[in-house]
Amino acid sequence: MPDAPFHKAVPHPFKDHTPNGVVRAASAVRYAELTVTTNYTFLTGASHPEEMVRQAAALGHTAVAIADTNTLAGIVRAHVAARDLGIPIAIGCRLALRDPSGLEILVYPTDRAAYARLCRLLTLGKRRAPKGECDLSLHDLIEHSAGLLAVVDPPATLDEAFLQTMRGLRGVFDDDRLSLALRRSYEPDDLARCHQVADLARLTGVPLVATNA
Repeated sequence: MPDAPFHKAVPHPFKDHTPNGVVRAASAVRYAELTVTTNYTFLTGASHPEEMVRQAAALGHTAVAIADTNTLAGIVRAHVAARDLGIPIAIGCRLALRDPSGLEILVYPTDRAAYARLCRLLTLGKRRAPKGECDLSLHDLIEHSAGLLAVVDPPATLDEAFLQTMRGLRGVFDDDRLSLALRRSYEPDDLARCHQVADLARLTGVPLVATNA
């Protein structure tokens, strides 16, 4: 016979148990990761959207964001889980652009109209490309940029071309809707790289945002 379930007489002092079965940290973490990918980003993410939301809630995060690459496919499942758990969710998407090659920008719609524009943008890119791919340019993003918050993930090479791209984007997202991502790579030149990104942010007047990609 299986053993009867064991119930602690005294609950864990640093955790509380919510009615929905999620063990949640007692003190909320004032941080929300903006670059979370799920298994809808193939060969990158592994967990289902609702699993990521549950884990964020269990860790006590005050919010959670989902930003899969070139897709919003997991957003509905993430939204339902976030609603059930009572944790705010930021709907996002990582746009991996073909032109300029290698440029990736995270975008977050601020209202329904912006969400609709993002959906149209992704539809445009997928209609141009073979199944499973997306063909978008920076010009496409600019045409659909109204109401979107944007976080640029710096490419490997921070050259003059990228500097000019940042200055151009600063003009498009001119009402504090543009940020530059700063993250640790845990490689030998990590510290130097962080200083370069910070210098670029000062040079272009674009604020930094911490990510944990």
